[in-house]
Amino acid sequence: MAAELDGPRLSPRSGTARQLVVFLHGYGADGNDLIELGRAWQPLLPHAAFVSPHAPEPCGEAPVGRQWFALTFRDPNERWRGVNAAAPLLQRFLDAELARHRLPPAALALVGFSQGTMMALHIGLRCTARPAGIVGYSGLLVLPENDDAEAVAAEIKSRPPVLLVHGDRDDLIPPQALFLSAQKLADLGLPTEWHLSVGTGHGIDAEGMRQGGEFLARAFATGR
Repeated sequence: MAAELDGPRLSPRSGTARQLVVFLHGYGADGNDLIELGRAWQPLLPHAAFVSPHAPEPCGEAPVGRQWFALTFRDPNERWRGVNAAAPLLQRFLDAELARHRLPPAALALVGFSQGTMMALHIGLRCTARPAGIVGYSGLLVLPENDDAEAVAAEIKSRPPVLLVHGDRDDLIPPQALFLSAQKLADLGLPTEWHLSVGTGHGIDAEGMRQGGEFLARAFATGR
């Protein structure tokens, strides 16, 4: 069995955790890549604990980075198999973190970047209890190669609000992925917002950061 996940954490500014925000980093990075988002969002989310686990596998293309699943870009179905293979370990981590803070599933929010967005959307829609919200940066909703919407719909257990943010100059995951994913999520009955960051590549700009933090603040307030 793979080693359990772990990574950097930030305690809530208020001293008592009422919410949990979990960051899921991109391919070739690690948990340190996103944890500073939590520091930037602490004024908006003073009662949130933040954690950014390192993905379970060494990255095949980066000497010091991690990956949620391998990418060869030769197999059109590898993303689908990858998110499904990585999901059980990530779900155990989410359950353990909620238990650590004695929080209910509704106090959880997921924030992903790139491959981490793929994981956040995949597992967030399949949580037994609905998370407060999902923010996905520079990623996409992974579907099976046959695009079997009915089969995917049958797997969905929760429909949390989603915000997708993408750079209009992203040359790794094209910005069209934002619109395709937003439409698929809407078709599946998820309340979905999106923001296109002008002049931004495969990254998070200041406006995208602001939008993500404010979205989570609204999502937690609505879910009380």
